[in-house]
Order: sequence, then structure tokens, then C-alpha cells
Amino acid sequence: MAPNSDIDQRKNRHIEINLQNDVNSSNTTGLEKFRLVHCALPEINYSEVDTSITLFDKKLEFPILISSMTGGTQRAADLNRILASAAEKHQIAIGVGSQRIGIEDPVRMESFQIRKYAPTTLVFSNLGAVQLNYGYGVEECRKSVDSIGADALILHLNPLQEALMQNGDTNFANILTKITTIVKKIPVPVIIKEVGWGIDWKLAKDLYSIGVAAVDVAGCGGTSWSQVEMHRMKNPVRKEIAQGFHHWGIPTAEAVSMIRSHGLNKLLFASGGLINGIDIVKCLALGANLCGIARPFLEAANQSESQLDRYITVIEEQIKISMFAIGAKDVSTINHEMIRNIS
Repeated sequence: MAPNSDIDQRKNRHIEINLQNDVNSSNTTGLEKFRLVHCALPEINYSEVDTSITLFDKKLEFPILISSMTGGTQRAADLNRILASAAEKHQIAIGVGSQRIGIEDPVRMESFQIRKYAPTTLVFSNLGAVQLNYGYGVEECRKSVDSIGADALILHLNPLQEALMQNGDTNFANILTKITTIVKKIPVPVIIKEVGWGIDWKLAKDLYSIGVAAVDVAGCGGTSWSQVEMHRMKNPVRKEIAQGFHHWGIPTAEAVSMIRSHGLNKLLFASGGLINGIDIVKCLALGANLCGIARPFLEAANQSESQLDRYITVIEEQIKISMFAIGAKDVSTINHEMIRNIS
């Protein structure tokens, strides 16, 4: 793809910051407050433990999502190819980064076109929900889906990030109404996710009520985009403002537990600070249906395809062994009785 110095620098800078700096939230995921309940006699055959799930009419071998991260530059395209190839090999889901850059410069949509590397597994397209107040609508949402052959559309929410960015898109008024229109008029499921500060139960309830297919809490405990933006800033005052939000957000475990405790039984994804298969099984026990990991996958892919493959294999084996050790023969049998709050 033809280079554009400003766009390439900004997008590649995001990648570099995530790979080279400590941009983790100072909050934890809250998962350390929970312990899976060991079952000394699981009464199941380990070889028969079934880690697969069916989501949006496709079977995944594990309830794992390579969460939305990047796109728009040649380096991002290379990383997306590695990530998508791994998703296909392991039959896990994958989402791409925000496609706004591809909508506005169609040449750059190529960096998001991962279907050729992941022909059968679940692929999610991605746009910022706030763009619905900046000229985007059904046409752009359809284009983001169709251009990469996606199975579902993610609309991400990032009000804090936009407020911290210089000249960010901060008009979030009446977005719920506009999401309602998108849900009704595009032919694929719509997923709403945060970018690392969590979604509370009241918003989740409103989202489910308008027909959103799934909510990804994307809680705090992992990458903090306030810290990512801080590293991009040159103005010391703006840096200090961003630094103050190091502690912001709803921890991932709290967000999942809170939504389920209010009787909201629609599809729920957990992401934000998860790093291994035990974290994933904890989230499943708390009520999640699919679990996303972002930066650790990016770090592994940046090293090599073999390192990414190794990391995913470790996570998968941890999931299967954890399920066996709590007496869960398949994912549908994992429940809240298999986890304890130890805080």
C-alpha cells in the first residue's frame, strides 16, 4: 500500500508504544480475587473434555478471541496476517482494529482484509461508535463488514480516549439511538465493546434491549489507552492530564460479575488484562461466553509466527486442564459454583 507519512507514523506509533512501554492500567483485572474450585475427583475422562463453543453459527475449538488491535499500515497488515493465520489454525475468533482509516482511504482497507488468511473462522470488523455522530451510518458499517467478509460488526466505545486526545471526537450524544438503527439495518450481529475501561450493567441492559447481539466488557486491568495516549503526547500539561487516569475503569471481573448478577443472560465477552487459560476459565465461570486477549498476542506475533503459535497452544492447554480440574466436561457446564471469591 502507498505510504502516508502522517497516518503511518501515528498507527505505527500506537504499535510501538504498546510493544515498548508499560501501558498497563494500575488497576488489576480483579481476577486475582477469585479462585477456581479444585475437584479432586472430576469423574470425567480428560481426553473427552470438550473446549469448543458455537458462536454466530460457527464452531470455535476454544472460547478465545484475538481482540481488535491494528490495521492501516504495512506493518499492521503484516501483523494482521500473522494473527489471522494463527486464528485459522487454532480455530479461534479474531477482530481487526478500527477500520475508519480504511473507509476514508480505501487503499488502506487492504491491511484489514484477513479473510484470505482466516477463511473459515470467525472474523469481526470494527468501527468506533462515535463516528455515527461524525457522518458515518449504515453504509459505512456495511462497508466495514463487506470489505473484509466479516461475520459480525464491533462498534467500540472509547469516550475517555477521545477526550484525552487532542482534537478527539467527543460528541457521544444520542449514540444509543444510532446504534439501534445500525442493529436493525445491517445483516450481521452487532457487538459493542469498550477499549479498556469496562461496561457496567445498566449500559449492558440498554444495549441488549435494542438488539445488540453481544457486549464485550473490555474492562481495566490490561492496556490503558490513557497511558498509550500519554506516550504520544508532546505537551507536558496534556501528559499530566492523561497520567491522572491511570487508575480509571471497571475491572474485568467486576464488569462480568455485575452484568450477570443483574440477570442479563445475553452473549457476554470478557476482555481486558487476560493473559492465560486460567484467566479465561475464571471469566467463563463468572458468566462470559467468549474471552479476548490483545496485547500479549501482539507481542508474540511481533516476535514470530512460531512464538504466537506456542503462546496460543499454552493457553489452550491451560483451558483444557483447568476445565478437567474443576470437573467441567464441556464449556456449557462451567458455572459460578466452580469459582470462589477469596477477597
